[in-house]
Amino acid sequence: MSFFNNNAEIILFAAQIDLEQVKTQFEKLYIVQKYRDAVHIEMPKGHLFIFDYGVLVAWGVNPAKQDHYLTVLKHIAKGVNPAQTDRYEFVKAGKESSQLVIVDNQLSLPNVQVDSLLTLSHAFAQSAKLQHVEILAEHTISNNQYLINTLSQTGKLPLSRKALAKLRGQLLQTRSDIMLHCRVLDTPEFFWDFPVVDHLYLSLSKYLELKPRIELVNLKRQTMHDLYDMLATEQNHKHLSFLGSIVIILIATEIVLFFFK
Repeated sequence: MSFFNNNAEIILFAAQIDLEQVKTQFEKLYIVQKYRDAVHIEMPKGHLFIFDYGVLVAWGVNPAKQDHYLTVLKHIAKGVNPAQTDRYEFVKAGKESSQLVIVDNQLSLPNVQVDSLLTLSHAFAQSAKLQHVEILAEHTISNNQYLINTLSQTGKLPLSRKALAKLRGQLLQTRSDIMLHCRVLDTPEFFWDFPVVDHLYLSLSKYLELKPRIELVNLKRQTMHDLYDMLATEQNHKHLSFLGSIVIILIATEIVLFFFK
């Protein structure tokens, strides 16, 4: 197995991509293998793994070819994003090693077999997707923090019913997006077929802190849920106040009409 260099690059480039289209696009050029949620492309020098949630993991690939194929992938992907890239270095450990060793973003691999690279790619791809979710959740909470501060200081929100409804819609959309992204953070189904390599996935997942990061994202999801409920309560309050004002006006009108008859 040959590599152009010793770089492992993880690139989040889209929300999703059709793996059948990926397979069709590349199978005339290289050896292509489709798995449950990923496609493996074996190149003369290097390997590409494309995941259906819009992440590319490249092992030892020529940078020029990598950029070209990334452009090709973007043309068949949906929800294309500005590329979010992480880079690591890898080496093959000596024969006596059977475990993954990671020091300062350098991976010492027990072997460079396809199953092992795909296993590690799963963890890398999930981390990239999780980073996108973390940023989305953080921005949403930060952008709406002023509402919590205002409510705690004044007891009300300086927003119209229409503005509240719009804000609730935006929060609901963000929560839905995060829930869709989070589906990819479960243990990959790949390990049902290849349980012998799951220790590599667990080692890299621990290094990337996937579990505590997922727990933190879930806490932020709960914060957004609480914020959504707060806006719903405020909107209902404004609606009831509006209805109350109408009732008062109608009663006052009736009284005026009664005395002028």
